[in-house]
Amino acid sequence: MPRIIVLDDLSPEGLALLETAGNIEYEVRTGLKGAELREALMEFDGAICRSGVKITAEVLEGNRRLKAIARAGVGTDNIDTEAATRQGIVVMNTPGGNTISTAEHTIALMLALARKIVPAFESLKQGKWDRKSFIGTQLAGKTLGIIGLGRVGQAVAQRAKAFEMRILAYDPFVSPQRAAELGVISCSSIKELLPEVDFLTVHTPLTEETRNLIGHAEIKMMKKGVRLINCARGGIYNEQAIIEGLRSGHIGGVALDVYETEPCTSSPLFDMPNVVCTPHLGASTEEAQANVALEAVQLLIDFFTTGAIRQSVNTTPLDPKTLQSLRGYLNLAYRLGLLLAQVDHCPPHRCTIRYKGEVANKDTRLLSAAFAAGLLSYYVEDVNLVNAPVFLRERGIQLIEERTTEPGEFSSLITAEVQSEAKTSVAAGILFGADQPRLVQKGPCRVEAVLEGILMIFEHRDMPGVIGRVGTIFGRHQVNIAHMSVGRSTKKPGGWAIGILGLDSAPPAEAMAEILSLEAVPRAWIVKLPPADQMPPWLGG
Repeated sequence: MPRIIVLDDLSPEGLALLETAGNIEYEVRTGLKGAELREALMEFDGAICRSGVKITAEVLEGNRRLKAIARAGVGTDNIDTEAATRQGIVVMNTPGGNTISTAEHTIALMLALARKIVPAFESLKQGKWDRKSFIGTQLAGKTLGIIGLGRVGQAVAQRAKAFEMRILAYDPFVSPQRAAELGVISCSSIKELLPEVDFLTVHTPLTEETRNLIGHAEIKMMKKGVRLINCARGGIYNEQAIIEGLRSGHIGGVALDVYETEPCTSSPLFDMPNVVCTPHLGASTEEAQANVALEAVQLLIDFFTTGAIRQSVNTTPLDPKTLQSLRGYLNLAYRLGLLLAQVDHCPPHRCTIRYKGEVANKDTRLLSAAFAAGLLSYYVEDVNLVNAPVFLRERGIQLIEERTTEPGEFSSLITAEVQSEAKTSVAAGILFGADQPRLVQKGPCRVEAVLEGILMIFEHRDMPGVIGRVGTIFGRHQVNIAHMSVGRSTKKPGGWAIGILGLDSAPPAEAMAEILSLEAVPRAWIVKLPPADQMPPWLGG
């Protein structure tokens, strides 16, 4: 009989469901850490946690019994999913259970800022009846900016509409059609959104791309008196930048529920006027706690009774034999998605994946999911083969497959096409040998480039001296070029071409600015791909 350990406080509803499961034993052991936690986990087949316990690589080391961890909540920052994957432990989360509670808390903080509720109450407690000092502003008619239109972002938009707010939103993977369905105005970039907003709220994961997403430069773009709210992840706002913005008067108010370091019991923000702070209460409602507990328990019951894997953040329901036969192609499709996510930054509305040759006989549904996982991985937290197609659908993006087994120039070819309102981006790749992905087409140009490491892709006039000038700029900035590929859009010189440079290090912004100042180079992108021997986490990392 499977045994489950409950590592954090769980709602009574969740414990009751475990009690009635019948074929599962469970124990509640909270407050464990270090060696004590490590030893405890070796006694159980499954574990349920919230955010309190830290399940690190050291805690999991040597564990041969634990098979699954269910996180009663969205974020899995407290679980070393890479270590879990290496040891074959499935990690699942419950992304839908606290959506409404987090959205409501966002609205609550926005209202608290607008109506100066906290300082007004503090004044009243001091025996003052001071109405003039706390004149607020109404939400109706104001512009709300939302960065990130996932579940919570969409729920906030729906509630803000009830307050008659004008809503602007930026999400690189929400199509304009989907935005229109939600009743919001889609912006093509954050820079387009920022100058318009009276209130700004963020609902993205914390990644390399979103850390310090709103800093000094972005605050300067916003109108004076803007109010900022964050119920997503600490670190998306640069805390020092918002402190300086408050001191200068450029920012009219800040409301935070999350912080760069948690628990956070001391911050300069706590003593500043026009600031409302709460201790990560976004999901702290009775309903949310019950929902995520019930969902987490059900995930483990299904896993141990039927073998079902749902809402996994680190693995797939593939059997080992199928996974091994598709491993190389899954990696190729994933890297094509990563590449197209980093060029031609326009919200797509359709992705078409074409399979030609022998690969068309494979399970292309999984390959398309791998492409979607790569395309979304910079913008969506914990995306993998299981949830990537769902995330695309939620953002109004079609995923279309076309297959033909007729042989072409290559025995197997995967071509990915990402369409937006403004443009269509194309990349095609092959598998060289059993496990070496290669790029053979970018846009209309044939190329031959490895899909690994740091690449600079640039469009340029097919004319003498362009490549040399680019190389000279990189040399001046101490950026070494490891390999190069150039492809023409036609068979004749003088037209447009694509250049792909493999770099040993990421070039500084000054170098990229110099390259883009060349008349013959209208566009260039830096693309960061995993090393050749690094697989995505859901393929064993």
